[in-house]
Amino acid sequence: MKQSRFLISGGGTGGHIYPAISIAEELSARFENNKILFVGSSDRMEMQKIPEHGYDIIGLWISGIKRKLHFSNLLVPVKILSSVVKSYFIIKKFKPDFVIGTGGFASGPVLFVASKLKIPTLIQEQNSYAGITNKALGSKSKHIFVAYPGMSKFFPSEKITITGNPVRKDLIDLSGKKEKATKFFKLKKQVPTILIIGGSQGARSI
Repeated sequence: MKQSRFLISGGGTGGHIYPAISIAEELSARFENNKILFVGSSDRMEMQKIPEHGYDIIGLWISGIKRKLHFSNLLVPVKILSSVVKSYFIIKKFKPDFVIGTGGFASGPVLFVASKLKIPTLIQEQNSYAGITNKALGSKSKHIFVAYPGMSKFFPSEKITITGNPVRKDLIDLSGKKEKATKFFKLKKQVPTILIIGGSQGARSI
């Protein structure tokens, strides 16, 4: 049986990392003989979180541009060039069937190189407002999977498929977790509890 090989890149924040993990879990379930490799930013949280879920990850020396004047911005072009070169060697060695990007600066060089090598690239956009990296790579990707309608203002409409956001299996299986959470947070079972969460700009609004 031919081994299916998937390269997944994205990170910087949990909003990019955990959908990537969810995708990896689903691919592992659907393809019995598979190999999955992650690529992220070498100094961000994905370097810890991805191995905790049992997957290998390679780090790139990459970061975004700071909005305020900062000397570190001078290194950005060097980091991008370094990451593009490293991504090329990662892809040539790993030989993926597909390259999947979930956003974050690390996915930029990886998907760019993959598209130049004619390897099919897929984007998963979790937000209602597309990130910089995903917007830049949208025209080069084979398919773009989104969580919200109206994303044609960011991506070519013919490439978009609305799928919703990937959800990890440990969030779907709630057996025993309600009782544990009730005890941990000292909640009253007879009183309804409302949980309000938000990420990025949503968290600031809340």
